[in-house]
Amino acid sequence: MLADDTRLRILMLLQREGELCVCELTHALDLSQPKISRHLAQLRESGVVQTRRAGQWMYYRIDAALPKWASRVLSTTLEGNRAASPFAEDYDVLKNMPNRPGADCCA
Repeated sequence: MLADDTRLRILMLLQREGELCVCELTHALDLSQPKISRHLAQLRESGVVQTRRAGQWMYYRIDAALPKWASRVLSTTLEGNRAASPFAEDYDVLKNMPNRPGADCCA
């Protein structure tokens, strides 16, 4: 799952933020919703992420039931790439997202 650039960028944002809405990921990565959703579906099917529905919005987070070694791989990958491109830029774009979701996602 880490071999694809888009999935890796998604996972690094999830690792950093905890839980994100699809709209936050599309904004941060500047990719289409179908492309983000396709990668999220692959991550979900492989057991790497979990979902939570709130109304019409889907939220994603890294599965807490991942084996410890897999969680360490994600943590180490984030720490080693936190300031590297494109991960730092993705996070900056996300932080500066106008109308960032709260109770009413992407309103």
